[in-house]
Amino acid sequence: MQTGAQEQALALTAAQPTNGREEEVNSDAAMEEEFIWEEYMEETGADAAPHTTFRHVETSLESSFQPGMKLEVANKSNPETYWVATIITTCGQLLLLRYSGYGDDRKADFWCDVMTAELHPVGWCSQNNKTLMPPEAIKEKYSDWTEFLIQDLTGSRTAPANLLEGPLRGKNTVDLIVDGSVLEVRDASDPLLYWPARVVQNIGGRLRLRHAGLTEEHRARDVWLFYLDVRLRPLGWALENSLTLEPPAELKPLRSDSDWQQALQDARVDGQKNPLPLEVFKDHMDLPKHSFRTGMKLEMVSAWEQLQICPVSVTKVYSEIYFQVTLDDLSADATPRSVVCHANSPGILPVQWCLKNGVVLERPRGYEGQDFDWADYLKQTGTEAAPDACFPDTLQTRGFSKDMWLEAVNPRRPEEVCVAQIARARGRLLWLRLEGVPKPLSECIVDVESMDIFPVGWCEANAYPLTPPVKPVRQKQKKIAVVQPEKQLAPSQPAVAAPVKHCQPITMDPGSANGRYCCSKIYVNQRCFSGPYLNKGRIAELPQAVGPGKCTLVLKELLSMLINAAYKPGRVLKELQELEDQSWECQEETLKAKYKGKSYRSTVRIVRLAEQIPDFCRKVCTKLQCCPNLFGPALVTDKCPENCSVQTKTKYTCYYGKKRKLPRAAGGDEAAGAEMAKPPRRRRKRKAIFVQKKRRSSNVDYTPAGSPRDSDEAEDDEDLALQSGSEGTSSEPRDDHTDASSAEVTSSSGRRRPRRAATLRRAFSVGFPAVHETPGSRRRSTRSLSAYNQNSSRYQPQKGPDVKVEEDGGGLLVLDRNPLEWTVDEVVQFINSTDCASLAKIFREQDIDGQALLLLTLPTVQECMDLKLGPAIKLCHQIERVKVAFYKQFAD
Repeated sequence: MQTGAQEQALALTAAQPTNGREEEVNSDAAMEEEFIWEEYMEETGADAAPHTTFRHVETSLESSFQPGMKLEVANKSNPETYWVATIITTCGQLLLLRYSGYGDDRKADFWCDVMTAELHPVGWCSQNNKTLMPPEAIKEKYSDWTEFLIQDLTGSRTAPANLLEGPLRGKNTVDLIVDGSVLEVRDASDPLLYWPARVVQNIGGRLRLRHAGLTEEHRARDVWLFYLDVRLRPLGWALENSLTLEPPAELKPLRSDSDWQQALQDARVDGQKNPLPLEVFKDHMDLPKHSFRTGMKLEMVSAWEQLQICPVSVTKVYSEIYFQVTLDDLSADATPRSVVCHANSPGILPVQWCLKNGVVLERPRGYEGQDFDWADYLKQTGTEAAPDACFPDTLQTRGFSKDMWLEAVNPRRPEEVCVAQIARARGRLLWLRLEGVPKPLSECIVDVESMDIFPVGWCEANAYPLTPPVKPVRQKQKKIAVVQPEKQLAPSQPAVAAPVKHCQPITMDPGSANGRYCCSKIYVNQRCFSGPYLNKGRIAELPQAVGPGKCTLVLKELLSMLINAAYKPGRVLKELQELEDQSWECQEETLKAKYKGKSYRSTVRIVRLAEQIPDFCRKVCTKLQCCPNLFGPALVTDKCPENCSVQTKTKYTCYYGKKRKLPRAAGGDEAAGAEMAKPPRRRRKRKAIFVQKKRRSSNVDYTPAGSPRDSDEAEDDEDLALQSGSEGTSSEPRDDHTDASSAEVTSSSGRRRPRRAATLRRAFSVGFPAVHETPGSRRRSTRSLSAYNQNSSRYQPQKGPDVKVEEDGGGLLVLDRNPLEWTVDEVVQFINSTDCASLAKIFREQDIDGQALLLLTLPTVQECMDLKLGPAIKLCHQIERVKVAFYKQFAD
């Protein structure tokens, strides 16, 4: 039985000659596709929860170095001497420093790379007999620098030594927690008990912990906690606070007492060999004192029953920080079920909260009345309700609302993170529906401060699997033509070499009744001319052949690959939509294209018969103005018979494509006269407003001249011809930048106006910093349309007369101008040259010049530009590369 996945493999890899036999296959696997958040949200019209609502994730992205920290750094003018400097801001491993004594004067601020600069904690000079000397520029500012340093350093915070030296140098807080790190975990049922645990896995700050004494065979008992959880403490904390070190009660039977003690000693030894830096716990919040007393009643989200809020009672007060609550159970065979809480525990609610928020409150087991009433219940039990002042802010929503999407931990499988939707929001509580989880286990209640919920894209950013929604299967069983190897056929004989013919036509197999609906491989001849629509770099990354398989299946896969390999996929889709021939026996298929935040869908007619494929492929090539042998059943082994390699783009377009009149150079009257005959066309005016997720900049376009996408009018035609939808913030990278052979076109008024390519050349020639990016520094775009055009974004600027591009073997940018001197336009042009081109418009609206660019940090980018986590990280990566290049070239 052939599966859908195998059928798709048949369409993408080489196979033996076919017999065209049709089988019944299961189509479930064929429906499985890679889950992409942007596409899913576009199709469903959903909104993501704002990234700022996830406070624990925001904290985990912050640098270990904080503004205001002091350190000692070598003087630029005299490297043998050192001086104290203050951290002004951070961006990844880059620190913006200011020497002490400059006050608020920022003219001498400078960037340092933590990984390469000579940075030391305060006090290092005195310990190593080094000289502390202020910079020459401010040497005369104070008469007594010793007194100045005493005042300046009093009450200040020094940069940790282990972050400036050794293996932890320059790492963020989350990155300090490595596999094998040892810390102490508080017992879930007793706040006075702790036990060491080792870090097995660190996923963006979410830790998989294994208690000391357990092995891989006990992995089912591993605990998942976020590194900011109050249950986590540094090794030795329990002894310092006179608490008990004892394994959890449910784990004790697994080992003898001597084994547990030996495990404790081993954990202490490991912790001393590789101590976990205390900076990991710098963001842990101190728990406030509570006001609960034994006997008080309250409401709480049940930790034992799904989607229930129940009455509970305070049954024990451990300390001024912790107390115990027990589920109310009035039945005769009641078994106490308790949980440890503190004042900020998620899920504890005051009496009458459910009534005020329209939520059902479960009656205590054994309660005799039909309708539960708190007043009667308190009177019946002789107890009091906990005052509202005992609880955290129950009205705090943190910006969550109904129907928002996020990623959440499955409470029944803590290792699983699922796509989730907020089904209901009431105060601090969120009712989540977990996609991909079978009902009735797919719903849960979480607090807005829960550390088990994450923003959209968190799993992808941390390379962790995300459980996607289960897509409905249209048909469980359907007939699909699966082409299988012919068992009776003799081995294929090697082709006889023919010195004249360089194309090897592949014969179709008409051996069965369905053979005419199946085809052999269709080849992508990557050496052939790709034309003005298709990107040569992306064509080179496509597989050499598609098929064999059912004709419509193979051709649909091939056309989808070509659309994704286009400069502007929407235009290629429009050209394919217009392709038809009365003699063809066709089947309509829906193809999809994405470009500039819009999604285009169109119905394209695809031939069904194998004998019509050569004609179909040739006409598609002609329609796309590329070499007729670019793809088809003929394999070009050496030189293309069309001799397409010697054709220029302009000549080839005129010969094979649409015969268009090419404008002459300056002074030509013929072209002007031809264009004068055309009626004036009114250009659509685009709205200049700030719209989240739809930021696109058309200031820089790297489309080669001669392409039909040179004009905005053609793009407007495309927008009108195809139905489009919002696509998010994805961008279309450009690989090839060819020179514009036609720099001017004639407008309806007879005057010549420059095309975009000519405008772009002038823009680069006025002094835009030349940048070179090596192939090793390319990054995967999380929003690429298919697996075939990944890792194809490489910035290659137009080389004008004043632009110098230098090679750098380390993959770093090389700038020919100081980025501090960049104007807003130059910053916009640089952003346009990266995979963050869709955000360039924001930089222009916010008037961000070179100095402002170097001061941008991840929190600033997220808050001021209102970006999701993924795009913000990508943008900060590009900014950080500029900062590194600036420091390497101009900081000295």
